[in-house]
Amino acid sequence: MSILNPTDKQLYDAYTLAQERYAALGVDTDQALRTLAGVSLSLHCWQGDDVRGFEAAEAELGGGLAVTGHYPGRARNADELRRDLDEAYSLIPGVHRLNLHAIYAETGGRKVERNELLPEHFAAWAEWAREKGHGIDFNPTCFAHPLAAGGFTLASRDEGIRNFWIEHCIACRRIGAYFGRTLGTPCITNIWIPDGFKDTPVDRKGPRMLLKDSLDRILAEPLPPQYNRDAVEGKLFGIGSESYVVGSHEFYLGYAVSKRIMLCLDSGHFHPTETISDKLSAVLAFVDGVLLHVSRGVRWDSDHVVTLSDELVAVMQEIVRGDFLHRVHIGLDFFDASINRVAAWVIGARSALRALLMALLEPLPLLQRLELEGDYTGRLAMFEELKSLPFGAVWDYYCAQQGVPVGLQWMDRVRDYEKRELARRT
Repeated sequence: MSILNPTDKQLYDAYTLAQERYAALGVDTDQALRTLAGVSLSLHCWQGDDVRGFEAAEAELGGGLAVTGHYPGRARNADELRRDLDEAYSLIPGVHRLNLHAIYAETGGRKVERNELLPEHFAAWAEWAREKGHGIDFNPTCFAHPLAAGGFTLASRDEGIRNFWIEHCIACRRIGAYFGRTLGTPCITNIWIPDGFKDTPVDRKGPRMLLKDSLDRILAEPLPPQYNRDAVEGKLFGIGSESYVVGSHEFYLGYAVSKRIMLCLDSGHFHPTETISDKLSAVLAFVDGVLLHVSRGVRWDSDHVVTLSDELVAVMQEIVRGDFLHRVHIGLDFFDASINRVAAWVIGARSALRALLMALLEPLPLLQRLELEGDYTGRLAMFEELKSLPFGAVWDYYCAQQGVPVGLQWMDRVRDYEKRELARRT
């Protein structure tokens, strides 16, 4: 790091002292920062426009999804959304990906049915990502559509409706492969559906057999894994599907194992007393990879902006302790329209990266030795001691090293962007 002014020298001196403290426990902070710099989060595009997308005719969001708040500055088109993303990426250390939904297709104002979407409708996204150095992940949009209004898509008993969504998901896999081929990094195409019953059903098996058949047909076309990787995402319940969800965690876990595809674990899609940190080592014993959708459920799946919580740290610790960084793909999934949307991206991403850095700064060999020796007292004492080590100095140094604002300086940039760009939108 080059020292250009007293502020930089203060950061460097603070980092040097922190480096010595961690080194005393056998932790190489420089190596931790190199590892962190190699991790790419997948930022979710839908935070920037309140999950509206750019279809010619907007439909009710549905699917148990709801965005609350009316903060000014929502992106109204793809160009505005890309500008907002550029601003957010410039404030987040590292090089990161984009998670895109099918409703963000650019069709030139023409109505294109979702089962007829083609790579050409996402060419501008691919060109932008290539220019900026972002990979892209992708999602079929099986909600906010008249053929999803009945509460069922891939598990619908109506063959016409079910075939429409099967065709949509097939089209999305091909678009995912297009992104992977164009950008030189595999696209993770993740399938989530809202299907379920509000009240107690008689037949729980039937819809799941329909869903299995739909997925089999969707995945029938082999796509090169260097271009596209498939994932499936379960849920405990949703608004309108409180009593029964077809695509439950258990269903998708079994399906992912049988098909050797990725399983998506969303931190808001389980019982409030369940934690996904405990599930990682369990499911990774049987599946090749896991996709994480990290959010913060204040009241179950409320998708609040990610903050540096104990559970977030626990998730990152499990990834590092299990040596899963190469098998776990970390994405964010929240939407808050009550605050500045660019700031929401930055807060969530920087919190996720801070939690990962905390995990990378653990003296893992020492902790493992204490546990293997049965010294659980020493293990607990070390856990508590680590909480007061100068982690913040390492994080600040990393931000300066990566050329992004240190501390709350990034908020000055966001407020300036709000005045220049967001305030002009009505």
